[in-house]
Amino acid sequence: MQLILILGIIVAIVAVIFALQNNLPVVVAVAFWRFEGSLALVLLVSLGLGALIAGLLSSPAVIRGQWALGRLHKQVTDLERQLGAQQQRNRELEAELARLSPAPADATPVAEKPYVGLKTLLTGTSPEKGSS
Repeated sequence: MQLILILGIIVAIVAVIFALQNNLPVVVAVAFWRFEGSLALVLLVSLGLGALIAGLLSSPAVIRGQWALGRLHKQVTDLERQLGAQQQRNRELEAELARLSPAPADATPVAEKPYVGLKTLLTGTSPEKGSS
């Protein structure tokens, strides 16, 4: 903000110096209209009119951009709201799933039976430790 103020003061100083150095009278005639004034005044008025016309021509694009930005902000807000609702629904469903899942009746671990080879099954002998 301060930078804009400093730039504005510099432009004003340059405009005053320009007006003081270019004070020759000139006549501007357009069709039936005639205007007489200093060269600096004519140039500054034409510069101001040019800036005004440029601003008026660019304003529809700026307004469309602002509208689009507003729509996008609204869309982001709606999507965030939907995401929050979906997350809440997921938490509710996970809680219901945990409630409905059957709990294990016996929490004691079951010892696994040792592997019995085919030879032991066919011969009917008990497995011996250390035999190949």
